[in-house]
Parts: sequence; structure tokens; C-alpha cells
Amino acid sequence: MSTIPYDRKIVSISSKRQITIPQKYFKMLGFESEAECILRGNELVIKPVQILSDSEFSEQILAELIEAGLSGNELLEAFKAKQADVKYAVKNMIAEAKKVAEGKAEYATMDDVFKE
Repeated sequence: MSTIPYDRKIVSISSKRQITIPQKYFKMLGFESEAECILRGNELVIKPVQILSDSEFSEQILAELIEAGLSGNELLEAFKAKQADVKYAVKNMIAEAKKVAEGKAEYATMDDVFKE
């Protein structure tokens, strides 16, 4: 049975509920200006925010539409429609996350979404 090595560090919490990510972890994990906090059971997971850029979404959308056999103007119109759908979905996800953060909405866990 193998064990997963881990590195442990105790950090202080300020009176404003702020913590400082140790520099070693900050660099190692690639943090920039934002962190994502995930409540998993009785643990708080803090990790770098990973956002797909518009170009990554665009490439994925185009690949799917080309695989579906679209080309020319049909491809262009379908691409515009899919891009609008993605922007609308992201806007709704952000609004929902804000409600959850403010305690105005319930949230779904990974188990809620993926468990049968």
C-alpha cells in the first residue's frame, strides 16, 4: 500500500479571516491573483483558479462543429450561436455562485451531481 506524500504547514488566520498562502505553495501550484475555495465535507480546499480563455472555448466549439460536418456560412452561424450560449451559461453560473456565497441559494456537491 503506497502513501501519498504531503507537505503540511499551519498558517494563522487574521481577525479579518484572512490567511497567507506560504510562498513555496504559492509558486509550486501557480497561484496568481485569485484562489478558488471548495468546501469538501469538513475540509476547505484552496487552489489556483483555472479559467479557460475565450480562445480555448472557441477551439473546442469549432472542433465540435467541424466534426459535425459544418462548413462555410453554416459553420460561422453555428459558431456564433454556440459562443453566445457559452457566454450566457457562464454568466448564469457566476450569478448562481454569487447567490451561494451570499447564503441566498443552496449549492450542489460533486456527489449530488455525479452519484447515482
